[in-house]
Amino acid sequence: MSEKLKIKLSIADRVYPLTIEPSQEEGLRKAAKNIAQLAKKFEQSYAVRDKQDVLAMCALQFASKIEQKGIDHSEGTTEALKRLKALDNLVDSKLSIK
Repeated sequence: MSEKLKIKLSIADRVYPLTIEPSQEEGLRKAAKNIAQLAKKFEQSYAVRDKQDVLAMCALQFASKIEQKGIDHSEGTTEALKRLKALDNLVDSKLSIK
């Protein structure tokens, strides 16, 4: 069993102490950095009343990207299945000729 790692991440001017698996550190630090960059972009582009508004917009942006990837993947899988069925039908028709 691996030793837990204690780190601190700063998000929206607050520090969050976390106890994590060492394998999670890079992903969490990258996520915190992405949140900081997106929050800064929202603060510069829009009239923001408080950090909660910025964080809500960040959460919406990240969640919508995840959902869209799922939709895109699902549509790609559906299209691949259609092509495979068509190919299977073609092979069956060629084999049944003999």
